[in-house]
Amino acid sequence: MSAQIFPGRYTAENQEGFVVFIIGTRINKWWAVHKWWPVFIAMPPMIKELYSHKELGCLSMENFFGLRTTLMVQYWQSEEQLLAYAKGNQHLTAWKNFNKKVGNNDSVGIYHETYLVKPGQFESIYGNMPKFGLSKAVGFVPVTPSSNSAHKRLRKERFVKSESGGKGAD
Repeated sequence: MSAQIFPGRYTAENQEGFVVFIIGTRINKWWAVHKWWPVFIAMPPMIKELYSHKELGCLSMENFFGLRTTLMVQYWQSEEQLLAYAKGNQHLTAWKNFNKKVGNNDSVGIYHETYLVKPGQFESIYGNMPKFGLSKAVGFVPVTPSSNSAHKRLRKERFVKSESGGKGAD
């Protein structure tokens, strides 16, 4: 079954901050299956846990697979929840296993990047798409005349604050 397509233009709407976490692996030596396979199979149990326990704070995720490199983009409610998960049993076990089985061996690489996104410091556009990325994590609304350009979408939060008497008006 394919995902529902939403015709037209939409933008993610979120008045809260959030965290973008990018994580992945790179297979440096294809023939060293005994090194990269344990890394590859460590992720599915953590993904299952995150989907099953929304209270952990992971809002949504997207996976991408290349010839050598995997990439996962996750959206989290908060930095605190992401860091708490990193210290949790499921992730800590996977990390310890990686260090034991791979360590500094150059057969497989891992990486992650973390971005803390404050309210009003992001924008998005989705045209004729299923819910994807940030819109899957926080929801989306149709583009209106007040949000029909990247500039307007980036300035919308500042405009809302200025209307309510807050700081940050343009």
